[in-house]
Amino acid sequence: MQSNVRDKVLFRSPRDEAERASVAGACVRKLGIKFPALIDGFDNNVESAYTGWPDRMYLIAPGGRLLYKSKPGPFGFHPEELAKAIQIAVNSN
Repeated sequence: MQSNVRDKVLFRSPRDEAERASVAGACVRKLGIKFPALIDGFDNNVESAYTGWPDRMYLIAPGGRLLYKSKPGPFGFHPEELAKAIQIAVNSN
């Protein structure tokens, strides 16, 4: 929580989709996130489908096919495994 306060990304829980999108946009801007960010719905279907908790890294192909799923982070993150999966995906196209 202290890092959220330090980074000025402390928000109350959004009450609707528009507020959720606004909070996500503020986080992307304030944290300088440089990759596309998607917003799950209030039903949290994406979180449920991809087991987003605890943190994980995913590589998802166009069309939604799962190409790589890391073990839970942060200790399960092995960037070299993700890099290898990306290389395989690029070379197979």
